[in-house]
Amino acid sequence: MRILVAGPVPEGSDYGNGVTARRWAHLFRHLGHEVRVVQDYDGGTYDLLVALHARKSEAAIRAFGAACPAAPIVIALTGTDLYPDLVTGGVDLTLLEHATRIVVLQPQGIPQVPPGLRSRTRVITQSMPPISGGTPAEDRFEVAFLAHARPVKDPLRLCEAVRLLPSSSRVTVTHVGGVREDDIGDRLRAESAENPRYSWLGPLPRPEALAVLARSRLLVLTSLHEGGANVVTEALAAGVPIVSTRIPGSVGLLGEDYAGYFPVGDTDALAAVLDAAERDHDGLYTQLRRQCAARRASVDPERETEAWKRLLAEAVPTKAGYEGVR
Repeated sequence: MRILVAGPVPEGSDYGNGVTARRWAHLFRHLGHEVRVVQDYDGGTYDLLVALHARKSEAAIRAFGAACPAAPIVIALTGTDLYPDLVTGGVDLTLLEHATRIVVLQPQGIPQVPPGLRSRTRVITQSMPPISGGTPAEDRFEVAFLAHARPVKDPLRLCEAVRLLPSSSRVTVTHVGGVREDDIGDRLRAESAENPRYSWLGPLPRPEALAVLARSRLLVLTSLHEGGANVVTEALAAGVPIVSTRIPGSVGLLGEDYAGYFPVGDTDALAAVLDAAERDHDGLYTQLRRQCAARRASVDPERETEAWKRLLAEAVPTKAGYEGVR
């Protein structure tokens, strides 16, 4: 089967959509399909379109539908599609009517989909092979922050929070990620120069970023919204406990009962969680490690592969004249 994957995925991009699109393309090829990844519909003939990010892929979805009217379309909804809601995210709800299947990356995404389309919606959790653990530094409690500095990531929250920690704290933050706006870059450079607890390394090649994660004692996610963050998947694969804003995208992956949440935008609460984790106050850090270990199987690549295999079989049945899943 010929599959076109379309989305906001510049070649070599290490933003979440690019990582996801490349992983899906690899997975589809593993299943025996021919795959092309593009930002815009290329005019070719394909058996299936998988569109990542409904709003940003709208033109590609409509062009593909006009050119290949018999071919099914799968639309994967990202965090900026889903939250705070589809209309606010700029998604034309009539576009979703063209979808044979809709994909969300964690179960809390389903309530964001219009009720009439939920029967077409499938949850496919992103995956990551196990990441070999690094050796944590003995002289500090290193916290990884892997996030490009976009407003939705609330990128200054963590550096502000660590300024509130007691002088005895050994918490340090290693921030890996690029910037799109000079004013944010200036703030991050100044923070890195002036705040002894914070170090911004800028963008790094993906293997180096994952090495920072693997050696860290915690991953922190400060986002306002996430569809199902790759970095949470990566932390689970690395066995690194997570502290996250209590947002649906994280609750869907980690569970309602997860102990490492703090309210969106609450600097004081984030500082308190970091302090308690470092000191293992009331066994918090031990609990986070245990809860993340229990969820590690949820990011097994075999699970994601099987989920896509089932979805492809639903979307492209052999009776429609396609090859179906091999």
